[in-house]
Amino acid sequence: MTGEHVGRTALVTGAGGGIGRAVALRLAAEGAAVAIVDVDGAAAEKTRAEVAEAGGTAAAYTADVSVDADCARGVAAAADRFGGIDVLVNNAAILTPGGSVADLPEEDWDRVLAVSLKSVYLMSRHTIPHLRRRGGGAIVNLASVHAFATVPGAAAYAAAKGGVVALTRQMALDLAADGVRVVAVAPGAVDTAMLREGGTVTDADLERAGFPLDRRRAGRVGGPEEIAAVVAFAASERASFVTGTTITADGGLLANLVQR
Repeated sequence: MTGEHVGRTALVTGAGGGIGRAVALRLAAEGAAVAIVDVDGAAAEKTRAEVAEAGGTAAAYTADVSVDADCARGVAAAADRFGGIDVLVNNAAILTPGGSVADLPEEDWDRVLAVSLKSVYLMSRHTIPHLRRRGGGAIVNLASVHAFATVPGAAAYAAAKGGVVALTRQMALDLAADGVRVVAVAPGAVDTAMLREGGTVTDADLERAGFPLDRRRAGRVGGPEEIAAVVAFAASERASFVTGTTITADGGLLANLVQR
C-alpha cells in the first residue's frame, strides 16, 4: 500500500458499516494500519476482512464506545497490536430514538448523547496519551449538518452533534501544544443505514428525514466514500494547517437554508 497514511495507525469507531466502514477502507488504501471498532463484532470483522482482501492491514475490536472500560480496552489493544496510534476517527453515533425535548424519554436522550457525544470524550481521553507519545497526530470527529440546521424531532441528535462541533474547537485548543490537530467533518444526507432501513434511498426517505430535493444543491445523496475522502484528508499532513474547525460535506445543503 502507498499513500498519505503509510506507516501510520488509525483507529476508527463505528467502522462496521456506513461512513465508518468507508473511512477504514480509505485509510487502509492510503497505507494506514486500521483498528476497526464497533459494537457489532461481526460487522467489525467483516470490515477487517474487506481491508485484508484489498491488501491492507487491520484488526477488529468489539466495543461499546459509550462505556469507559470498553474504550480503554479497545484503545489499549489497538496500540499494543500496532505499536501506537496516530489517528483517531470518532465516527460512532446513533440518530434514533428521535423526538422533541417535550416527548423524548430521559433514557433515550441519555443513550443518543452517550453514543454520539460522550464517546468522543471517552475515546479521545484514552487515545491522547498514545498520540503524545508519537509526538502528535490527528483526531477527526464526525459531526453533522444537524449541528447547524436541524429538523423537528431530532433534539438529542442535534444537541449531540452541536456538542461535537464545540468539543472539537476546545480539544484543538487544548492539544495544540502536543502537536495534535482536531477537526470535525459534518456530513449532510449520506446513503447509510442510519438514514434508511434498507434498499436505496428514495426522495420520500429524504423528505421524511428533513432533506427535501430543493435543499440539496448537489441534486443527489452523498456516498460514504465521499465523506471518507474528506476524513482522510483531514487526518493527513495535507491538512497540516487545519485544526479546530468543521469541514462541511453536505452537497450544498446548508448553502440553501431559506425555505421556499
